[in-house]
Amino acid sequence: MTQTIQIHDHAHAEDGDRLCMSRRQFLLSGGALVTLAALPGFAQAQAIQAGFKRQKIAKLSALKVGEPVTFNYPFADVRNLLVKLGTPGGGGIGADKDIVAFNQQCTHMGGPLDGTYKPKYQALGPCPLHLTTFDLSRHGMVISGHATESLPQIVLEVKGDDIYATGVMGLVYGHASIGKA
Repeated sequence: MTQTIQIHDHAHAEDGDRLCMSRRQFLLSGGALVTLAALPGFAQAQAIQAGFKRQKIAKLSALKVGEPVTFNYPFADVRNLLVKLGTPGGGGIGADKDIVAFNQQCTHMGGPLDGTYKPKYQALGPCPLHLTTFDLSRHGMVISGHATESLPQIVLEVKGDDIYATGVMGLVYGHASIGKA
């Protein structure tokens, strides 16, 4: 007894049987999407941010340019770095928008980045596992190495002289979700 298996060949499919979009449909759809995204106010990107309990992490007056302060947030095992860059940074707070905070685990394989801050370059790394380095002045984006994701940025808030951590933008390596603590 012989069994027949039908295989759909996209190249020879009839127009009515097409299983995927044509090159022309793809280009037209892509062009329309780019046009819509360029319209003012239409495509305001919002970062995915997890809200956690607000936690006091430092005093504004105690920060010195290029001298990082470490803290744990949102969980006891999650190590982070707070630093006053001296120049405005993406997501920065304070009068000069130069105070930022990031998780200290590489997004590639969770390698420890503790003690690797380079004030001259405003960079964190290289990771001891695969040498990824991150730019803290540009939302923790990858400068070089194997990682494909930026470092999770800690959302900060200033109240008087106190600095608070209020959330995390991105996934912290080793944690399955970004839900509430």
